[in-house]
Parts: sequence; C-alpha cells; structure tokens
Amino acid sequence: MVKVLVIATSRKTRGGITSVIKAHETGEQWEKYHCKWIETHRDGNPIRKLWYLFSALLQYFVLLPFYDIAHIHIATTQSAKRKQLFFYPAKWMNKKIIFHFHPSNEKFLFEPYNQKLYKRLFSQADLILVLSEQWKKWLKEALGITEHVEVLYNPCPKVNRREDIRENIILFAGTIIPRKGYADLIKAFAKIAKEHPDWKVVIAGNGEIENAKNIASEYGILNQIIFPGWINGKKKEETFQKASIYCLASDGEGFPMGVLDAWAYGIPCVVTPVGGIPDIVKDGINGLIFPVGDIDTLASKLEKLITNKDLRKKIVEETDKYVNNDFNVSSINKKLGQIYSSL
Repeated sequence: MVKVLVIATSRKTRGGITSVIKAHETGEQWEKYHCKWIETHRDGNPIRKLWYLFSALLQYFVLLPFYDIAHIHIATTQSAKRKQLFFYPAKWMNKKIIFHFHPSNEKFLFEPYNQKLYKRLFSQADLILVLSEQWKKWLKEALGITEHVEVLYNPCPKVNRREDIRENIILFAGTIIPRKGYADLIKAFAKIAKEHPDWKVVIAGNGEIENAKNIASEYGILNQIIFPGWINGKKKEETFQKASIYCLASDGEGFPMGVLDAWAYGIPCVVTPVGGIPDIVKDGINGLIFPVGDIDTLASKLEKLITNKDLRKKIVEETDKYVNNDFNVSSINKKLGQIYSSL
C-alpha cells in the first residue's frame, strides 16, 4: 500500500500552490495513495510562520517512517531553504522524492546562489514536476538538469459557468504586487476608459491596494476601478462569472492559476508571454498577448476585446479545448496517480 506525504504551504494560504493542491485533493489518487498534506507555511507574522514550520516538522518526523513518497511543493528561494528540512530526512530514509516546482519567474534560477541550491536539491530527487515544456528548457539551461523531469500542468477547476450574468468588467485576480503588473493594467485602461464609460476594471486581491488607488486617481479613472479585496468562495465565483475579460500583465509566472480560473469560467484572457504561457497561448487564437510593460499595446488589446464580442466568444471556444482536455482537473489527477504508481 503506497502512501504519499504532500509537503506544501497551508491550505489557508492565499495563492496558486494552495489552489493546485486543493484540486489534487478532489482526485481518486488522493485516497488511493493515502495522501496526507503537511502544511509548512502560512501568511502572517514571524511567530505564526515559525509555529507552522515547527508543527509541520514534528508531524512530518512522526509520519515519515510510515510513508513511501514525499511530494514536496517548492517555489522560489525562501521556499527552497525551508523544504531542505523536509528533503534530507526523506533522503536519509530512502523515500521516493518528488519536487513539484512552482516558480514565480525564471530569472532567479540563473543567479549563482540559486543555481547551486536548486541543482543540489533537484539532482538528488527521483522526479521533478514542472509546469510547462518551457520550464524543462530553463532547468536545462540554468541547472544542466535533463533527466527525471516531467510536465504536470496546473489544473483548471470545476466551476459553475454563467453566461447570462456577464457584465462589462475586466478582471485582475491575485496578489497586488509590482510583479503582477497591476499598475500597467490601470494605466492601459486609462487610455481607453473615456471611450468605454460603461466598462470597469475589478482588481481583486490583497497587497498594494492604496498604491493602486493612487494610480487610478492620478489617471482620473478611480470611478471605473473596483477593489473588492481578496476574494474566495461564493464571492470569487460571482466575480469570475460576471467578468468578460481577464488580464494578467505580469513580468514573471510559473503557470498562473488566475488564467486557468478564467479559462474555466469562460473568460478570454489578455496576458504577457511569461512562464509557461507561450507554450499554450497563441495570440489572436486562444488569447491575446502583449509584451511585458508595453502599456500602449495592452490598451489596444483590451479595446480589441471590448469592441469585439465575437472574438471573445471565439477565444473561449479555443481555450475550452484545453479546459476539457490537457488542463482538465480529472486528467491532471489521473496523470498524478500514474506518476505515483511509476515511482
């Protein structure tokens, strides 16, 4: 009877990794392989973070002898440092080890310290799961790692899609930080806002809300920008159901869950060619792409979707091919089960 310990951030943490694991929990493989989620980190003050880490380590050391696979979800540098505490005990006990890599961008992989850290960890793992074919190439370029690397896409969630309640809304959902490009979105929308007074931008998330409001005020469009804060549950569902366009102006991603959420809800996306996105999104076919930081082009792409409902429909029809196949949560979970079995 094969048993799997899943090592990752808390289910109460906001972010893509938590969403991915919650989706994995819905699959047959979760029960078949007796998966147990060890929650290593949670947003909050230093005391809370230390308590979560200490509790996770204690639980891990008690359970590890009785499990066969350590499925370790790992992100950027601080995450990798923490996960060493879980990696080495599993290695010493001859457990099978999966590193599931959720990077925020590729740039940090090429920094000397990170190259040394990740090469040491990844070279000793039994398998590395990455989010796209492009990430396989970057692992080869940055770390020289080519073996035991497989692609496992992040899954599109199962949702209740509602076409009858769409509104003239451009949606951004995620942490409001510079890397996510929220300022570029506001500035680009400001270029077309007067021509489309019935359209609004919803910037849903926590983070630099006050700065975002200041930018919107500076550009004279604060009345067309809505800040609902971090959304989840029914509020998230309703927000995505009402949106007609999704925009992510990020300068770095692994494979963004916000885009996969948008696909699931049938929303056409305007995105930058970062992370695994270029492997999947073809400009004008199943999404619109603009260069990072190119506010004029972003404004043009947004207006193109605003004024062309048929194009929005066509893009959704194309992305649905991914929603129902390669990125379908059932397909992803089935493949994950096969990965556990192969180990």
